[in-house]
Amino acid sequence: MSSPTPDALLGPADIRELAEVLGVRPTKQRGQNFVIDANTVRRIVRTAQVRPDDVVVEVGPGLGSLTLALLEVAERVTAVEIDDVLATALPATVAARMPERADRFALVHSDAMRVTDLPGPAPTALVANLPYNVAVPVLLHMLDTFPSIERTLVMVQAEVADRLAAPPGSKVYGVPSVKANWFAEVKRAGSIGRNVFWPAPNVDSGLVSLTRRAEPIATTASQREVFAVVDAAFAQRRKTLRAALAGWAGSAAAAEAALVAAGVSPQARGESLTVEEFARIAEAAAAREAAPASPKESV
Repeated sequence: MSSPTPDALLGPADIRELAEVLGVRPTKQRGQNFVIDANTVRRIVRTAQVRPDDVVVEVGPGLGSLTLALLEVAERVTAVEIDDVLATALPATVAARMPERADRFALVHSDAMRVTDLPGPAPTALVANLPYNVAVPVLLHMLDTFPSIERTLVMVQAEVADRLAAPPGSKVYGVPSVKANWFAEVKRAGSIGRNVFWPAPNVDSGLVSLTRRAEPIATTASQREVFAVVDAAFAQRRKTLRAALAGWAGSAAAAEAALVAAGVSPQARGESLTVEEFARIAEAAAAREAAPASPKESV
């Protein structure tokens, strides 16, 4: 495999020049903040443990800073970009700066939330500087849609990184924490300063590492059923689960019955439960629904 030229990565002057030529201004609407530091993107690739045999999917490549760093190491990189101008320009940037790897790059011009198929071999890793305003739904969609993704490293707003990696009982543990944990083991993997972006964001950034579970959560409940319990539990997170799940279960009594059957205290709150416990609640409710009603059972 031939090596890329030493100056193949984009620096601050390259980014601004590219943006000027393309008439691009980063927009808040799409959460665009371009990384302008080559050391940072190489650090992201190292932290992601990208291997020479990896097929990496990148979401929101922008002008291509991280894309080029990924191409230095990975077997293949597929970038998903929604912006018309950026999507058109990126293949040319790759061809100009890393011609010996251009055939290892593919561009999918689409909204990442709508992507259900990617060209070439199935992706083994997801590495991305995710747009802050859609980071969690995009991450969950990609993990759900592409089960071949074994390892993920995303850069997101620090607050979002804390939520994704939060353990049960934490003040910031919530829907993103549980749903991400359904797919993977999640942990914080570092912090990123504001000065490596253009424009510099008003918030700090964090890296989150996700390693796909070797075995799925052991449950007969479907993902949809489990996520419905999670959404209901955190929609009213200050309430006990008996009260918070009343609408989902049909009544407070039905919620209590499902909780007791799952071995969860009806007085507990969603923030104290593991993903496995949420799965048990969904399973217990499904079993109760499937069972024939007892003549003496009160409604």
